[in-house]
This record gives sequence, structure tokens and C-alpha cells, in this order.
Amino acid sequence: MADRSNRIAIVIPDRCKPNKCRQECKKACPVVKTGKLCIEVNSASKIANISESLCIGCGICVKKCPFQAIQIINLPKGLDKETTHRYGPNSFKLHRLPVPRPGQVLGLVGTNGIGKSTALKILAGIIKPNLRHFDSPPDWVEILKYFRGSELQNYFTRFLEDNMKASIKPQNIDDFRKSGKGTVRQHIDQADEREMKFDLCNQLELNEILDRELSELSGGELQRFSIAVAALKKADIYIFDEPSSYLDVRQRLKAAQVIRSLLTPKSYVIVVEHDLSVLDYLSDFVCCLYGKPGAYGVVTLPFSVREGINIFLDGFLPTENVRFREESITFKITETPQQSAEEIQSYARYRYPHMCITRGKFILCALEGEFTDSQIVVMLGENGTGKTTFIRTLAGKLQANVEVPDFNISYKPQTLNPKSESTVRKLLHKQIYDSCTDPQFASDVMKPLQLEELMDQEVKNLSGGELQRHADIYLIDEPSAHLDSEQRLIASKVIKRFILHAKKTAFVVEHDFIMATYLADRVIVFEGNPSVSCTAHAPQSLMTGMNLFLSQLDITFRQDPTNYRPRINKLESTKDREQKSAGSYYYLDL
Repeated sequence: MADRSNRIAIVIPDRCKPNKCRQECKKACPVVKTGKLCIEVNSASKIANISESLCIGCGICVKKCPFQAIQIINLPKGLDKETTHRYGPNSFKLHRLPVPRPGQVLGLVGTNGIGKSTALKILAGIIKPNLRHFDSPPDWVEILKYFRGSELQNYFTRFLEDNMKASIKPQNIDDFRKSGKGTVRQHIDQADEREMKFDLCNQLELNEILDRELSELSGGELQRFSIAVAALKKADIYIFDEPSSYLDVRQRLKAAQVIRSLLTPKSYVIVVEHDLSVLDYLSDFVCCLYGKPGAYGVVTLPFSVREGINIFLDGFLPTENVRFREESITFKITETPQQSAEEIQSYARYRYPHMCITRGKFILCALEGEFTDSQIVVMLGENGTGKTTFIRTLAGKLQANVEVPDFNISYKPQTLNPKSESTVRKLLHKQIYDSCTDPQFASDVMKPLQLEELMDQEVKNLSGGELQRHADIYLIDEPSAHLDSEQRLIASKVIKRFILHAKKTAFVVEHDFIMATYLADRVIVFEGNPSVSCTAHAPQSLMTGMNLFLSQLDITFRQDPTNYRPRINKLESTKDREQKSAGSYYYLDL
């Protein structure tokens, strides 16, 4: 049995409903039956209160709760002494903190709900770490004493003595659109404490939208604006929470260059990023976070960028001998099983004609192409080159200059606005009852995506995908949007496994290069003048298509020898120059 000091009891406030149950948790608790107040619930309670010091970890309350509101978790040994912050009884707690270093970019990687936002708020001075004493928070003298001898002591001492200022690019950029009034130019002028607005507007391509209202901006435009606002402020600490969302590959690298330009010998730059290739390119060192989402999070010691990202992908922390994910992730291009010539001949083949689609002043010419089932075709191109226009045309939602074959298609759009009043269970049974009752579908899709946990929630409260019964082709627009690094890897596996086993075809638009590489059997490259006139090439091999796409961007990728993940070469590095001279922008062979 685990040491009780290493056990936490979590009660999820949204699920715990003492007035709608019979307090099964309390009635079944063996400690309560001995007369001790291990679980307290009364009519006035908003949620149950569980005493972690009395809990014996039997887990009976977890099984008896009708709303699945309780978690009893045994922590790795020794973590309780390293608690940095806890919000209250039976709530989330964070162990340790990331260690920022002046003059370097600290990258944070970990799943959602694991404490990244809490850590950022502490480092920005928004939250004072309570060292688990939420009922009687310590003063700064005690906090500095706790961190004595570490780099964090120096950080917090400087924070207090020099009155350091933090500039934050928030995760939820929609808040700008909702609360911000006025034009982009007005906000840029107001934020320009470093007198760098002309350079930053050029780098982030904001000049064309300067006179537009914030409420009119697209997701990508709003992201670039929010990065500019954070970078224009004069600060000692710059924090960027998910800066690559909604941006294409070229824009992501531009944003990374802007963020790195903020480094000075005394400034701190901290970045949370779920696109691992961008995190790799951007960071000088990395802290991983692991734990159980919503319950507890643990911050690792700093690692080199390559080592930290590889530890995250491997799911094993050698310095602490902790495995935090069951499976490691590798990116071998040969991961799809090799098929025989007979199997390939049996594939259903689909063709679409050479076609032109006009949308206002924008013209997209798509060259004639062919694809088969059991295949994923990834579409690569900058924003505004017509990828969404192309898949909406295949889905029959837009008209082309020629007749497009009537494909049986399921379309997952770029943005979702679910309005159904029904639960997830009812909607899935209505839409795809046959699939829901199919063991293969449950194994390939339902279980990895952890849909069982969402079954009784209302669809309107979720963001999710759409699946239709008996579709032959799935058009999936940016599946990585709003997903953390781990969820992206899970979603990639789910899509790949489902398409292969179900003998379907998927067209995928994806800007996360690691996810795109993992998914792609074939690629369609889009090029031209964004928002004016562009061309979609026919589907081609991964190697040929990646080389064409990356040559347009003047970027080269190499592969990590451990897990084969794509890594961006630093511009003008020896490796970058070598690959460009050889014409090998996408390097497969080690």
C-alpha cells in the first residue's frame, strides 16, 4: 500500500452533485463506517470533501459515485514534498516549476490540464506559489527559503527586487476579438513600447490588416496580431502560450524568429507549444510536464531540446525512472504495413478532373489527380492557397468549372459550431450506430480518443469531429487544431489506423509538420499567390511532395536518429546548406 502522504483525492466540481445522489461514496467508505470523517457530504455541501490523510486508497468511492466525480491517485514517491501549488482541498496540484534562464528560450511540452497554465501564472507573478498550504499561504520569505540553492531562488529574488514585468501572449486569442474594440493599428500603436512596430508588422505580415477591426480578423490574423502585441511591450519576461495555432508552416517559423529576437542577456522567454517541430526550432532547452490531467502535474528538470522532446515522445523519464505513457511514438515512414501487388491492385481507385474554382477574386486551378482507398493524402500549402476550397469542392459544397464526380464524403470542417442538445452517446448512435457497435471501430477509434468519458456530455459543450455512416472519403481540415501534443499523436494514430482497416481514403489539411509527416501516404502541394491565384498539384509521393513544398519555403528538415521525427534545420546551418546544395529539402535517409 502506498504512503498516504503520496496519495491525492480529486473531486471534480462539475460532476459532483451531492443533492442529486444518495451520497453513495460516503455510505460505502470503510473508513467512514469506523466512525471517522473520511468523506463529508451534507445537504449544504456543493461537493464532497475527502480527507486525504484518512483515505486508505481502497477506491470504493470511485466505483460507487454515479457521476464519476472522484479520483483517488497514488503519486510517485517523494512528490508530496515538492508540491509548488494547490488550489484547494481535493483539487489540482502542481509539483515543481519550470526553470527559466536569462538569455534563453524555455519550451514547455505536455498534455492539456497538466499544469502548464498554472506554472506560467506563477512565473509571471499572477499567482503566488502556496507550496500546498492553500489554507494559510506562505509569505515570500518562506517561498524564497523553499527554493534556496536553486535557479528559481535567483529568478524570484530578481522578480521581487527588480519588479520585473511580464508580457503574455494568451492561449485564448478569441478574447481579443470579444473584448477588443478599435483597429489593429490602434492596438499596435498603443502596445509599441519598444518602438519596433514597423519591423514587427513587416515580419508578421500585418500591414494589410492594420485598418481592420479586431472583430473582423481570421484566426491566423488574430494570432499574428496577438504575438505582435506581446512582443512590442517592454518587459523582462515574455510568455507565449501556443503561438503557432492557426498559422501555416512559413508563418510559424516567422513567429518563432520574432519570439527569439526578444532575447537579451537579462530577459526571459517562455513558450508553450504543441507543434513539436516548432518547439524544437524555437527553444534552447525544454521542460516536460507529466501527470494526470485535472489531478496533478509534475515538471521535469530542464533538458536539451532534442533530449526533452524525445523523452516526451518516448513516454519514459530516465532520470526519475517514470513511465508516463504506455506507448512510445516513432515516425518511421515505413510504419504503414507493406502491401503485396495483389492487395494494391484490389484498391478502389478514384479520379478527379483538372478543374478551376473561383471564389470572389481568388482562382484555384487543381491539376487532374488520382487516389486510392486505404490512403491518406495530406495537403500542404500556406494559408490562402485554396486547400479548404479544394476539399469543399470535392465534398460538393462549392462549384467548379467542370463536373466533379459524386464522391460519398464525410467532411470535418476547419471550425465547428455544434448546436445539438443531445448527448454524445445519442448523437453517435443516431449518426453511426453500426460503427459504434463494431468492436474494430471501438478499438481503433472510440478507445484511443477516450470517447467513453464524453458519452453523457451534451454535444453543444464539446468541440469534436463529424463522422457519417458509409462514407468512402473523409475530408479532414486541420485535425490538430485545439489539440495538445499528446492528443495530436493519438489522433494521428486513430486516423491512420481507421483509414487502413476500414479501406477508406482521407484528405487532410495539416500545418503541424510532424503530424502531417506521420499521416501522409501521398501529398498535394499548393503553390502560387495566396488569396489571388494558386495551383494544386496532383497527389505525389511523400518524398517528392515534401521536397517541392519545402523548397518553396526555403526550409530544410533532417530526421532525428532516435525516433525519426522531422527536425527543422537552423537557417544557413551546415546541415541546411548541405541539403539545399543536394536538392534534398526533406531528408529521409540518416
